[in-house]
Amino acid sequence: MSFIGTQQKCKACEKTVYPVELLSADGVDYHKSCFKCSHCKGTLKLSNYSSMEGVLYCKPHFEQLFKETGSFSKNFQTPAKSAEKLTPEMTRSPSKAAGMFSGTQDKCATCGKTAYPLEKVTVENQSYHKSCFKCSHGGCSLSPSNYAALDGILYCKPHFFPAVQRKGQL
Repeated sequence: MSFIGTQQKCKACEKTVYPVELLSADGVDYHKSCFKCSHCKGTLKLSNYSSMEGVLYCKPHFEQLFKETGSFSKNFQTPAKSAEKLTPEMTRSPSKAAGMFSGTQDKCATCGKTAYPLEKVTVENQSYHKSCFKCSHGGCSLSPSNYAALDGILYCKPHFFPAVQRKGQL
């Protein structure tokens, strides 16, 4: 029995792609190991990539590219246009649409790092990473419906009542 080879070629390396290592995105074939961000060379998955004109990017670099250039051109940090060529339209402040792509200023009250919308919980005007929103006594994971706070310290409800009794506030 002989093996019949495939005619599929990886777009990144131009070598034959066998079925076991095939990844197809936007109708283009890649080796799983060649499916990488063109900027940072990080390995991509079908769930975390973006592409523009056949160029692959991880989602953070795709968004950064848009923020830096105002368009989805393929170059990061394009040279600035000379001042004499700027028109009034080019010197105005960014549009409201561009603001939607800017980062958040919310910081996690536990670790102090940026808390992005998809990973944050907000309670009592404080933002937390979901992974940082834990009971300070037992490390139990909390949710907005099962937490209590005393003097800015988070507790699960079972650990909250003993803490209040120790402080004599009940």
